[in-house]
Amino acid sequence: MREFPKPSTPDQQPLEIYTVSQLNQRVKRLLEECFPEIWVEGEVSNVSRPASGHRYFSLKDEHAHIRCALFRSRRQLLDYEPADGNHVLVRARVTLYEARGDFQLIIQHIENAGEGALRRAFEALKLKLERQGLFDSRHKRTLPAIPRRVGIITSPSGAAIRDILSTFERRFPAVPLLIYPTSVQGAAAAKDIATTIRLAAERGECDVLILARGGGSLEDLWPFNEESVAKAIFDCPIPIVSGVGHETDFTIADFIADQRAATPSAAAELISPNAAELADTVIRLRQTLVRRSQRRLEQASQHVDWLTKRIVHPRLRLLNAAQKFRGLCRRLSEAMRSRGLQQRTAFMHLGARLWSRNPSSRIRLCRSQGDDWAVRLRHANNINLERRRHRLSAAAGRLHGVSPLATLERGYALVTDADSGRVITEARRVKLRNRVQVRLARGRLECIIDEIFEN
Repeated sequence: MREFPKPSTPDQQPLEIYTVSQLNQRVKRLLEECFPEIWVEGEVSNVSRPASGHRYFSLKDEHAHIRCALFRSRRQLLDYEPADGNHVLVRARVTLYEARGDFQLIIQHIENAGEGALRRAFEALKLKLERQGLFDSRHKRTLPAIPRRVGIITSPSGAAIRDILSTFERRFPAVPLLIYPTSVQGAAAAKDIATTIRLAAERGECDVLILARGGGSLEDLWPFNEESVAKAIFDCPIPIVSGVGHETDFTIADFIADQRAATPSAAAELISPNAAELADTVIRLRQTLVRRSQRRLEQASQHVDWLTKRIVHPRLRLLNAAQKFRGLCRRLSEAMRSRGLQQRTAFMHLGARLWSRNPSSRIRLCRSQGDDWAVRLRHANNINLERRRHRLSAAAGRLHGVSPLATLERGYALVTDADSGRVITEARRVKLRNRVQVRLARGRLECIIDEIFEN
């Protein structure tokens, strides 16, 4: 995009000039931002099927048309092939094909307009009834295990009744069947079905009902999607099994019914018990009952035998009691004698222990031990005193041997300074006229130095 100023009006902003590509890009972005996926109804025309697998066509009404593109990746997920003249309902994204500037729709889903309307009506009714609580499982009734009589609400000439009858004949032919004929297709079918359900409920002849129809399109099955039929099923006091269409078909009646079966035959199988399985069950139950009865009889017989053994004649019981009493008396007498003997022995033992602890004998023993210890103490003191006296003499001799007095006795003298009392051992440490003291073995001398010799 280029900008060109306008020379004639300097106050105005410069013009914005778009290229074609820029304009198409901006328009495409505005379309895609302003329009989410939308539903469009119209008639198909000018269908193009190129080798790429895409489909291009136009969607038109009385006054206009719009180009549409259905790409191969999306078409493979759909089961609908657009053709000229089809009246369809599409879900699409609004966009712009930039290369040509074509306004178009990118198709996401396509279906016939009539079926789409029915589908929307189906979803709307389903949502309405669900909000009213008609689908709540609390309202579902339990099916009888073995029905007394089964009512079948369907067309008497359709394939569904034949499938149901053959299933009951094969599985449980003993159960009675009652057919309530009704139309299952057409404009008046819904009213007829609702009336028949109410009739079966009023008569109360059956304890379970089957509402059945063969397969078909959504339009064929539409009577079972009417609100009147749904209300009749919900109000019916008898349990209802819905067997409408094929396995992939779902109707409002399926959601309201107490049980849903995939097909009419499946509904019959759901209600009818298997006769062979029931026979096997009865045989197993009979065998179990016989085994349990025999076991119970055996246990009862054993209990009777045990009780018989416990029954004793009163005379025999008295004799047994007397014998037991005599035995207890004998045991009591022996226990008393044994107890007395034990007490006498314990008394004698306690007397001996008391005599052994008499204070007089203990005092004599202590006196004897004290005298002995006194003699031993005096003897030990004498020995110790003699040993110490000997050690003292030896120490005095050794001390005398190293004493300075002994040295003085041998003629030596100890010279000290008269003033300081310091011992003089060298001649050079004194001076002439100094006074010294000379210590002899006996007495002292005080001398004045007149002459010094240092060798």
